[in-house]
Amino acid sequence: KICSFFNKHARNTDTPILDVGAGTGLVGECLNKTGNKKIIGIDISPEMLEQAKLKGCYSSLVSANVTKKIPLKNNSVGAVVSAGTFTHGHVGPDAFDELLRITKPGGLFVLSINSKIFIKGGFQEKFSRIKNSISVPIFNEFKAHGNNKDENFSKIKIFASIFRKK
Repeated sequence: KICSFFNKHARNTDTPILDVGAGTGLVGECLNKTGNKKIIGIDISPEMLEQAKLKGCYSSLVSANVTKKIPLKNNSVGAVVSAGTFTHGHVGPDAFDELLRITKPGGLFVLSINSKIFIKGGFQEKFSRIKNSISVPIFNEFKAHGNNKDENFSKIKIFASIFRKK
């Protein structure tokens, strides 16, 4: 889903793409198959990045915590995508500040956010605080999908949050 939302809203200037919480590389692989070649994968887990590397779809991989200073230059990425990272127990809205710092003006964000934590996890408040730094977000709701064996997984509602840095 995140890949299709990205492809729907992307411009040719939205490069390189930063895949936040790259994990095993599923989003990067999808983006690569649709013609996106400059993709940077970032994940806190070196083990996950080793799995992502095997996909052969990333131009570079970075092991870092996105809630701390990301080792990328200001205004250096054209787009930020993330699927399954902004959820309970993973990454919260404070990462947005650092992601905005490294994204070029006009850069595209396509992020999945678990609807259960959108308000209580502080995402709604964060969008309110950064509203002068971003375009008005578009929120698309969809059900989670993937290879999760939890029978309730497909009942989880996700917001695809789409916006641009001003």
